[in-house]
Amino acid sequence: MQDAAAKIRLKLEEEIRQIEIELNTELPKELMKARAHGDLSENAEYKYAKERQGFLSARLGQLKKRLGDLAMLNLENLPRDRAAYGSRVKLLDLKSQAEVEYTLVTAEESDVAKGKISTSSPIGKALLGRRAGDEVKVQTPAGIKEFEIVNLLTIHEIG
Repeated sequence: MQDAAAKIRLKLEEEIRQIEIELNTELPKELMKARAHGDLSENAEYKYAKERQGFLSARLGQLKKRLGDLAMLNLENLPRDRAAYGSRVKLLDLKSQAEVEYTLVTAEESDVAKGKISTSSPIGKALLGRRAGDEVKVQTPAGIKEFEIVNLLTIHEIG
């Protein structure tokens, strides 16, 4: 799982690099070109470039915070008996009696088709800190779902 953290870190760092290039190189050129057109109050190019600049600045802040959070992730501190990042959780849908299995991952790693759900998703949040045998109610976009945790393997058991 340290390998997964390294991949996420690289992905975040690459996105940060790309945003910084756009913010520091490309957007200033666009803004200068737009300013050359004259009246800024009705200049769509200028307005778009300024909005893009604001969006990228906010995204850059989010990515840097996420990178900082990731640096503080210590896998040894994760619980050994409850669902947490890296846990594989087998659930029984109490309504349909269907079983489903999820691995709890970060938002950057999530891939629902592969059974990887984010710990920040509604189901992921509801599972955090739960043990095998626990029943969980989750408000999802499709309505309230009720699950029982049939089996739980933590990151320490999966290795």
